[in-house]
Amino acid sequence: MVRSRSNGVNPLSAAEVRAEGVDSLFLVWLAARSTEALLDQALTPVGLSGDEFALYSMLAARESITPSELARWMAAPPTTVSSYVKRLESRGHASREPNPADGRSYRLRLTRAGRAAHSGAVALVRPLSTRLAEELADDEGSVGDALLRVRAAVDAVRSTTEGDQRQRGLGQAPGTGG
Repeated sequence: MVRSRSNGVNPLSAAEVRAEGVDSLFLVWLAARSTEALLDQALTPVGLSGDEFALYSMLAARESITPSELARWMAAPPTTVSSYVKRLESRGHASREPNPADGRSYRLRLTRAGRAAHSGAVALVRPLSTRLAEELADDEGSVGDALLRVRAAVDAVRSTTEGDQRQRGLGQAPGTGG
């Protein structure tokens, strides 16, 4: 169940954020939070969150996908992907099928009900995407490229940070040594 967010939030303007002199990482977080709030509010009628809509969209774009592929798309640990898979299955929106390439794993696919839920969500999100493209006007392509560069940079920093933590023995289960 998606919790309903209040819409009484009056976010800071770009000028107010600039005046605070926040760094790039915080700006990325602000954009992500605003996007999450916009999608969550729009998707309330179909009972999906923005994160779930993205997951449904990945599944709808392919016939099936492995949890490992989902984890790469989501930049999420397997436990997070597993939670989402269980949620989709409990709704009857996804099913597992054996992975023909690897008998030990499975592939996930949207069910008919999952595709119907996704279609309803797309109908709610499409006008937002159109409005965003209009707001960005001619900058949409360059903004998309910039966001991909930001994502790559964040992933590079995250990868380095995770590597540093492993070297220091942080991020390992107790008693696993290092």
